[in-house]
Amino acid sequence: MRTGIIHLINPKTDSLTTRPIYFNRALYSPLAGLLAVAACIPRDQYEVVLTDENIETIDFDLKADLVGISAMTSYVNRGYEIADRFRAQGIPIIMGGVHPSFMPQEALQHADAVVIGEVELVIDRILDDLKHGEMRGTYKSNVLVSMQGMRMPRYDLLKRNRYVNRTFVQTSRGCHQGCTFCAEPLMNGLRFRYRPVDEVVAEIENCGERVISINDADFFGTPERPKEVMRALKGRNIQWQAGVTSKLAQDDQMLELAAESGCTMLSIGFESISRATLQSVHKHVNRPDAFAALVEKVHSYGIMVFGLFIFGFDGDEPTVFDETVKFNIGANYDACAYSCLTPYPGTLTWYEMKKAHRIVSFDWTMYDQGHVVFRPAKMEPDQLRIGLDRAYNSFYTPSSIASRFPFRGKRHRTQWLIYNLFMRKAALTENIESIAAPTPEPNIAPMPPILPTKHEWRAAVLEAAEAPAVGADSA
Repeated sequence: MRTGIIHLINPKTDSLTTRPIYFNRALYSPLAGLLAVAACIPRDQYEVVLTDENIETIDFDLKADLVGISAMTSYVNRGYEIADRFRAQGIPIIMGGVHPSFMPQEALQHADAVVIGEVELVIDRILDDLKHGEMRGTYKSNVLVSMQGMRMPRYDLLKRNRYVNRTFVQTSRGCHQGCTFCAEPLMNGLRFRYRPVDEVVAEIENCGERVISINDADFFGTPERPKEVMRALKGRNIQWQAGVTSKLAQDDQMLELAAESGCTMLSIGFESISRATLQSVHKHVNRPDAFAALVEKVHSYGIMVFGLFIFGFDGDEPTVFDETVKFNIGANYDACAYSCLTPYPGTLTWYEMKKAHRIVSFDWTMYDQGHVVFRPAKMEPDQLRIGLDRAYNSFYTPSSIASRFPFRGKRHRTQWLIYNLFMRKAALTENIESIAAPTPEPNIAPMPPILPTKHEWRAAVLEAAEAPAVGADSA
């Protein structure tokens, strides 16, 4: 018999992909983590209420026994506001997600407890402490989850009619790439952990959807494992998409299996069309001279390419925006997302920029990959902000969309059109008119859940963690 209520909340993000646009639907929402958390909560003990503020209002009158809030950096301040309001009512608050995992002491100013990293191995202790009124401080496992026997995410809590993409299945955790701007290797490590293939298939068969997204950092991260998953998916009438890196996306056997198993789109982090830039941020796997051929090869298997690019690297000059978009249109990318380089707290880019005193704003709301929060090396901040807008508007003009439409071949035309129309309208509705205003530094230093393996990077993290913040007393 249920004895309590746990209210899980995803604070409003208001990003290009989470903003409801057509038919009151968002392209997707970052709910995979909370659905996994909900799965760990015993149904016979607690009723779980899930609220995604991107599509619905929060019921602050709900008398819950616990409120759990997951937040990334750009919307953690909204998470803190929500936490403060519930906490004022005497309801215990626990926070998790990427930002609280990197900055638990900051989050503890608004919450009773923080989950650092993965929840699966600490959830029993959390619930036991909750029952005894002793839930406080940080919860972190000393080991990483094996991913065997993971519970089915609580898809029944999802308001399916409010999203285009609504089912995110995880087959692995980890990534082999050590990109300096990414939090992934410091959250889940540089080694892969795999979920048993039969358990992956069981989730897909029972999730209630025939169209899914594979929620791995790099589904093509190793040569053989993704092939096992794709062979198991063949003949099941599943359509899927996934994020991958470029190296193994060039493998014909990999692409053939992807097409045969129902892959419709691959999201690839190309990041930059400059080899020197990619090397400077340790994205060694990418070869810009092979990008166009890669797109053409993926297309030959009837699979779309969603290209992810970042502007604001130290090698980027004001010409980078038009050059990149011209290349993307010429290479016939199906869709592209452009981001402003963002030094997320705890990443190696953060420590490098912080040491060089290049970070201008520490207002986390501005860390949305749209605002400029640092001083670029070879352009003015407003050039970066305006150039980012121009890239979106140029790539998603009606003429560009018409010229890139897949009239020939086996690419999924309906999905292609949905993505282009969503991204075009989302870009047009962005309301970022200026760069982020300067703020004082925070008086709390981030600490990655997993320290870097390279000695010099580990030393940089520890040095920064021990250094006093400049102007911290006025933060």
